Amino acid sequence: MPAPHGRSPSPSLLVIEDDDTIGRHLDTGLRAHGYATTWCRTGNGGLEAARTAPPDIILLDLGLPDADGIDIARELRSRHPDLLLVILTARNEEIDIIAGLDAGADDYLVKPFALSVLLARLRAHLRRLTPGPDDQEAAYCVGPLVVDTRARTCRLGSEEVSLRPKEFDLLAVLAQHAGTAVSREDLMARVWDENWFGPTKTLDVTLASLRRRLTQTAAQSVPPTDPPAISTLRGFGYRLETGHG
Repeated sequence: MPAPHGRSPSPSLLVIEDDDTIGRHLDTGLRAHGYATTWCRTGNGGLEAARTAPPDIILLDLGLPDADGIDIARELRSRHPDLLLVILTARNEEIDIIAGLDAGADDYLVKPFALSVLLARLRAHLRRLTPGPDDQEAAYCVGPLVVDTRARTCRLGSEEVSLRPKEFDLLAVLAQHAGTAVSREDLMARVWDENWFGPTKTLDVTLASLRRRLTQTAAQSVPPTDPPAISTLRGFGYRLETGHG
């Protein structure tokens, strides 16, 4: 995001939304609050805009006229692993929301929503992506795993782990408390928002993806290594083990 990556102080934001009323409202409102906003009305137009000038944040409507929003989310995440991707959807069924998160979204908002809620969510995400000057420790080492919270990098053995923003935030919290049980409620509050009101299945989806990425990277390390295990504590939360295997 802007400060850690040396970008403009104004976060660049791409809105992919075909509804004129919603799109205009977002474009005007976000600009008024300091975002450098671009608005596209189609999925393919959004892909091209993101390719030409990769933004910090993308707001993606799922109901697009030329493509399925889930496919667009998957493509955006594949091309731009570090951006913040927020889905805007009228589909409020948990299965649809989970599909969006599985496709690579970091967050979602169900329509209709207030601009103030969106702005609060974006501020929360940006705070978490910008390490504060009072961080007591920059890096956490757990076996062959090194998580650097200031550089927002993660290494496992000889390899850097490619993580989406929420996967990194989740791993950072677990690494900070390695060997200690962390509750679901605490993880949701610290990685998402203390006022999060969506399904906590979001946490499970992100955790499953994090485990897959760690396992894949461990196999690519030279020599191959084992990632620290993330244990599921049923009815409570998770624990990053200090031994690996």
